[in-house]
Amino acid sequence: MKTRKVKEMLSGVYPPMATPFRDDEILFDGLAENVKKMNSTGLRGYFVCGTNGEFKSLSVDERLRVIETVVRHAAPEKVVMAGTAAESTKETIEITRQAASIGADLVSLLVPSFFKKLIDDDVLVSYVLDVADASPVPVLIYNNPSVTGGVLVSPEVIRKVSSHPNVAGMKDSSKGNFERYLAAAGDDFFLLAGSANFFFDLLKAGGVGGVLSLANVFPDDCVALYRAFMEGNIKDAEKMHDDLVRLNKQVSGQYSVSGVKAAMDIAGFVGGDPRRPLKPCTLSQKEELRRALQESGHILR
Repeated sequence: MKTRKVKEMLSGVYPPMATPFRDDEILFDGLAENVKKMNSTGLRGYFVCGTNGEFKSLSVDERLRVIETVVRHAAPEKVVMAGTAAESTKETIEITRQAASIGADLVSLLVPSFFKKLIDDDVLVSYVLDVADASPVPVLIYNNPSVTGGVLVSPEVIRKVSSHPNVAGMKDSSKGNFERYLAAAGDDFFLLAGSANFFFDLLKAGGVGGVLSLANVFPDDCVALYRAFMEGNIKDAEKMHDDLVRLNKQVSGQYSVSGVKAAMDIAGFVGGDPRRPLKPCTLSQKEELRRALQESGHILR
C-alpha cells in the first residue's frame, strides 16, 4: 500500500514550469524569480522539465541544472516533480537517480515513442516497472499522445502497473480517457489532469489534482478552482472552470508553449522565448494576447 503522504503530495495544482530562454540560453535567474513568486501562492508544487519546460530541447546537464534551480528556491512545503524520461530505460533510470539526489520528491515519465511501431503495452509496462524498481522516489506516468507521436497509455497498462508500490499515478494530457484510467487503477493510484480544459471534470470523477499550463500565468485562479471544489462549492468551481477553459484556449490553446511564455511575461513572470527552432509569438500576437487577457479581466489595462 502506498502511503497517505503520496496522495497528499499530489493533491492540488502544479504548474508545468516553463524554462525561460533568451538567445537560446537558459535564464536561470528568471526561473528562480518565478519560483520565488509562486512560493507565495497555494500551488502544491512545481512540475519541472515537462512539455512546457521544453525538456526535449535541453541537454541532460541542463535538465539537471533546471531541476536543481527549482529545488533550491522552492519553499519547504512545495513538492518538486521532475520529468526524467528518456527513450531508453537505462538513461531514464540514470536521470531519475540524479534528479532524486538533487532533491526532486517525485519523477514523471513521458513514455518512449521513437520506435512507435514497437511500443506496445508490454514495452510500456516494462519501462514503467523497471524505472519504478530503481527509483529512490515515487514515479508517475506522463500520458501525452500529442507529443509522443500518438503513443497512448492504455487502461491495461494502468491496471498492470498501478499496484506497484513505487508507481504513484499519472498525469493525463490525453482527451476523454481519464474515466477509463480511474476504473482500471487501484485505490492507491492517483490521477492528475494535464489540462485546465478537463481539470474540473477529472476532480469530479475522482482525480486528485492537475498539472496546468495556465498555472504558470494565473496560479491563484487555478488554485481557487481546486479549493472551491474541495470545499464543496461546486457551482462556484464550475463557473471558475468555464472561465479557465476560455483563458486556456486564448493562451496555450492558440499559441502553445510560445503563448504560455508570452502570457507569463504579460502577467509579470519571466516567460522568455522558446528555444529554437520554436519561434516566440510575434509582436502582433503578443498584443492580441494582451488585449484578450485584459478583456477577460485577469490582466489590468
